Amino acid sequence: PVSVGMSMDIASIDTISEINMDYTATIFLRQRWMDERLCFDGNKSLSLDGRLVEMLWVPDTFIVDSKKSFLHDVTVENRLIRIYPNGTVLYAIRVTTTVACSMDLTKYPMDKQTCTLQLESCKT
Repeated sequence: PVSVGMSMDIASIDTISEINMDYTATIFLRQRWMDERLCFDGNKSLSLDGRLVEMLWVPDTFIVDSKKSFLHDVTVENRLIRIYPNGTVLYAIRVTTTVACSMDLTKYPMDKQTCTLQLESCKT
């Protein structure tokens, strides 16, 4: 198994829809793991073009309860891949996602809602 570290920053919460019971957010997702096959001599990291992602193994992370999501791609896909000499890989993407959120509006407008943003990975 590969241990993958993750961090996430919420750049914005764009909309909250009581009618559709969802919200839309833009996030920066960073994942870090070790791939010994990518070790190289040197003391500086290599930043690769995001299009090279197709040539590397990356975690199969998905957003739980996502109704729709997209990666930003102006002017190129917003992906970063950085490889360190010891084989550590940093993979970062910018995603906008609309996520389901069951809301209890019986006490509206004095209600309080809690919506989650969960990430998971498929296990094979």
